[in-house]
Amino acid sequence: MAIDDSIDLEARLERPGTAAGARQALRRALEEAALERPRLIAGLMARFRDLEIAEDALHSAFEEALEQWPRRGLPERPAAWLATAAHRRAVDQLRRLGRWRAKQELLLHESPQYEEPAADASRDLLDVVDDEVLCLLFTCCHPALAREAQVALMLHTVCGLRTEEIARAFLLPRATLAQRLVRAKRKIRDAGIPFQVPPRSLLHERLDQVLLTVYLIFNEGHGSTSPGGAELCREAHRLAGLLRELMPEEGEIEGLLALIELCEARRAARRDADGSYVELARQDRGLWDRAAIERACARVESALRRGRVGPFQVQAAIQAVHAEAARWEDTDWPQIVGLYEVLERMQPTPVVRLNRAVALRYAGDPRASLALLQEDEVRRELDAYAPYHAALAEALATLGRGHEAATSWRRAAGLTEEPAARAWLEERAGVAQP
Repeated sequence: MAIDDSIDLEARLERPGTAAGARQALRRALEEAALERPRLIAGLMARFRDLEIAEDALHSAFEEALEQWPRRGLPERPAAWLATAAHRRAVDQLRRLGRWRAKQELLLHESPQYEEPAADASRDLLDVVDDEVLCLLFTCCHPALAREAQVALMLHTVCGLRTEEIARAFLLPRATLAQRLVRAKRKIRDAGIPFQVPPRSLLHERLDQVLLTVYLIFNEGHGSTSPGGAELCREAHRLAGLLRELMPEEGEIEGLLALIELCEARRAARRDADGSYVELARQDRGLWDRAAIERACARVESALRRGRVGPFQVQAAIQAVHAEAARWEDTDWPQIVGLYEVLERMQPTPVVRLNRAVALRYAGDPRASLALLQEDEVRRELDAYAPYHAALAEALATLGRGHEAATSWRRAAGLTEEPAARAWLEERAGVAQP
C-alpha cells in the first residue's frame, strides 16, 4: 500500500543530514501507518462526508509527518498522530471553503449524538467501527458511478494504489485515470451518495463489485514481497469476514473467504530463502498449512451447497483441488479443466481462457492449450500480460519449440517488475534455449 499518491518517499528520505538509521525508522513508521489508510479515510468520511476532503486532509497529514517527525522524533502511535493531523487539516480546509458550519449542521441532523470533536480526534478516527470501512466500500461501489470508476476509486481509496499503478492496470494515460478519480469523488459529494451500507433489499445487486474489490486487495497483497503484503491479505480476509456477518447466507462471500484461506495456506512455500518465487509445481508441500487447508476445503463444500454458484466459489473449488493433492503429480487436472470451463461460462474473459489453457497443458493436451493461447482475442487482450507469455512459453517448450519458448519467456520477463520473478523468468529462457 502506497504512503500517498503524490509523495515520493525515497526522495524525501534522502535529505542531507538524516542518518541512515533514522531514515529506516521513519520509513518503517510511515509504511506501517499507511496500512491504516482505509480506516483513516473511512473515519474522515464518516465525519466529513466528502471523499476529496478526506484524501486531501490525509495527504496533508503525511506531508506534515515528513516535515516534523525527522526533527521532533517519531510519535508513539504514528497512525493516531496522522488521524489527529488529518482531522485538523480537514476542518481548516472546510473553514477556508466556508463549509464547516453547514457540515456541522448536517452532521447534527444526521446524528443526534454528534458533538464538536476534541482537538485530538485520533480516538474517533482510529477506533473506526468495522461497519464504517464497509460503508467506504459500498460508497465507492454505488451504482451511480460508472463501473470502471468504481474499480479505480476502490483501488485508490481502499487499496492505496498510486494513480500511475492503476492507470497501468487499465492501460490508460495517467492524466485520464486521475480525471476519472476526481470526477468520481466529486460525484459522490455533489450527488449526495450516502456513506452507508445499503438496505438489505439492495445488498445483492451491490455485492458483486464489493467482493471484486476485496479480492483485488487480496491479490495486491498476495503478489507483493513487501512486509505490507501480508497485512493487505489479512485486511482482505477481515473485510470478507465482515461481509459474511452482514450476509451470512451468501455463498459467494463464503467462496471468497475460502479462496483467500487456501491461497494463504501456501504462503510459506511461495518464496525460497532468497525471496525468489517458487512455482506451484516446485513448492515444498510440507510447508503448507494443512489444518488451514482442511478448514478452507470444508468452507468450499459449504459454499457450493448454498444455491446459486458464482465465480468465487468456482475459483475456491479450483484451489481446493490443488490443495488436496499430496504431490504435484497427484493433481486432478481434468477436474480443474472442467472447473475452468464452468468459470469461463460465468466470466468469458481472456484471463480465464488463459488459465484453462494452462490446465489443458497439464492435463496432457499441449496442442489444445497452444491453440487456445493463440486465439486472436486472447493474444490481443493479453499481449502486455506477463503470465500470458509465460504460459505460451510453457506450451511451446512442451511441444519441443525451444527457440520460440525462450522468446516468450524473455517477453514475460520484460513485462515483470518484481525482481525475483523477473530473474526466474529469465532463467527459464536460458534453459529453453541454452
